[in-house]
Amino acid sequence: MRFCTLASGSKANATLVEIGATRILIDCGLGPRILAKRLADAGVEPSSVDAVVVTHEHIDHMKGLAQAVAKWHWPVVSTTGTLAGLRDVPMDRQRPLGYGASFTIGECVVELVAVPHDAAQPAAVVVTSTRSGARLGVTTDLGHVPESLCAAFDRLDFLVLESNHCEEMLRNGPYPPFLQARIASDRGHLSNRQTGALLQRVAHAGLRQVLLAHLSQQNNAPAVALEAAAGVLKGTRFRGTIGCAAQDAVTRPGAGRDGQMEMAL
Repeated sequence: MRFCTLASGSKANATLVEIGATRILIDCGLGPRILAKRLADAGVEPSSVDAVVVTHEHIDHMKGLAQAVAKWHWPVVSTTGTLAGLRDVPMDRQRPLGYGASFTIGECVVELVAVPHDAAQPAAVVVTSTRSGARLGVTTDLGHVPESLCAAFDRLDFLVLESNHCEEMLRNGPYPPFLQARIASDRGHLSNRQTGALLQRVAHAGLRQVLLAHLSQQNNAPAVALEAAAGVLKGTRFRGTIGCAAQDAVTRPGAGRDGQMEMAL
């Protein structure tokens, strides 16, 4: 199993997962031209992507979806609530998937897990390799961590996890009070502190890579998020690598590319 983020943050989000010859995207917040460029940077032809999984209908996760589906004919896997918000995706391309159910395509098994966010039916994603049994968890855009997510993320090999904001930076930052309240709410986004609490729950010796994602460019910084997460992980059995995903470039865990800070524990 290999994965990388093509974009991660409030502007656009997309994650590529490769298992053998099977390739899936999780979210498609980039327009086709930039998406094709980022996929090329990752060594992948858009036509070779087997499916796209959409976590929810907010624009930074599906901005380029309809155009990409029209161009490359990808099936779109998501909850019925999210699919209802993707009006420009043809019905024959839609593959509804309920929470707790699974969808197999090639060597990937995809499962969706309910998360709390201000969207219709948002989901975290667990991808399992039918070849090796390796498991990747991907979750961004959630206001708090439900027990069901901790259970679904038990014994992961790889994790892409929101670490959206530093609580102090959010309080003292440029956002107006109503927007601060939305971000900090139970249906908003995870703070570095909340991310650390989840990491403490799911970290184990077999977890190889953690990629902190969806960092706010106004209310967080890679060094701040990494310091918070690393401080928590040092008290666990985790001995893998931890890094931060970039907004405007491909980020490969373990590669230390594009100037993204990364450390091994």
